[in-house]
Amino acid sequence: MSGNIYESDRMLHDYLLFHYGTVEDLIPWRDGPRDAYGFPERCVDCLDLESLSSDSRALDLGCSVGRSTIELSKYCSEVIGIDYSQAFIDAANQIKREGSHTVNILESGAHVRKVEVHVPVNSNVDRITFQQGDAHELADELGQFDVVIACNLMCRLKEPRRVLERFSALVKPGGQLFLTTPCTWLEEFTDKEKWLGGQNEAESTLDAIQLAFKSTFELVKTVDIPFVFREHYRKYQWTMSQGSLWRRK
Repeated sequence: MSGNIYESDRMLHDYLLFHYGTVEDLIPWRDGPRDAYGFPERCVDCLDLESLSSDSRALDLGCSVGRSTIELSKYCSEVIGIDYSQAFIDAANQIKREGSHTVNILESGAHVRKVEVHVPVNSNVDRITFQQGDAHELADELGQFDVVIACNLMCRLKEPRRVLERFSALVKPGGQLFLTTPCTWLEEFTDKEKWLGGQNEAESTLDAIQLAFKSTFELVKTVDIPFVFREHYRKYQWTMSQGSLWRRK
């Protein structure tokens, strides 16, 4: 998996802003797409949260800098966040440990503005473990979880079908799996023959996931989840991610 870009300072600070920044810092324009703010929290909101018991375990696979992981700590007694980027995991652990992180917000050219981002209120960071890891090579010792989320991860994997196959062992029977993907398949991350759909008009990414899950998961619902990613003060990426909630058979 090509992970070098996710070790850069620029990418780290962009994701810290995406996960923890205020709406005014992320989208300063009043006419901007503010309904796309708070993507990590809105992903967790798509779960059947009422079905989670006080002793539920959760896994956030591809957790980035950890905002969804922290959100899950409000509902689960144990949460593990795993990401391939050591820089992202170090930042997540700093926020867990110190409660804040400095973010360099790019305005234009070489001009950056520094802000402090903070751990969200009502979080239970003592329930969280962040660790660096490869989604393709997860340890059996992780055990099983009541809920697993993997947000915007699948189209950045070298072998996405291999990871899909692993989910059946990670999710308890009756447990939840929530996936999101913008379906942005690129050969720099995934060889074309390993894309989940997208090689032709006949099969979508969701079709490919359903086929892989036909004997292990039942599709509960699909949802379109917008998000906005800031490049600088006057340039943004607006994307509509496809979310799917699954129940382990």
